[in-house]
Amino acid sequence: MKASRQKEFFFFTKGKTETGLGLLDKFVETFESIGDIKLEATKTMIGISNGSKRIAWITQIGKNFIHVVFPFKNEYKENLCFQKVARLPGDSKQVNHHFRMLFPEDLNKEVLKFMKLAFTEEK
Repeated sequence: MKASRQKEFFFFTKGKTETGLGLLDKFVETFESIGDIKLEATKTMIGISNGSKRIAWITQIGKNFIHVVFPFKNEYKENLCFQKVARLPGDSKQVNHHFRMLFPEDLNKEVLKFMKLAFTEEK
């Protein structure tokens, strides 16, 4: 993981494997190629913001994966990249799309389409 990110997110990245941190770097770098983003640490996850709202959450860094949640307004069930699509309980306006990245190659055209969609806020 890049030193600047590791220092900023020390409590979240401490003790994580090089594989998990490498996947985190690849995911963030890919999002940065789409547009300007800001990473925001919370106690349990890392939020990704496009300047006006949070567009994704990195909720878990595992030994060999990262888990990301995209909060969309619409439900996109016809896909091969999300392991779970579920409306946020008690909130009919948000549908969480859960993506698990195991390999850098998991950031394929379909995932990139959804990352761009998240960045542009489903316009």
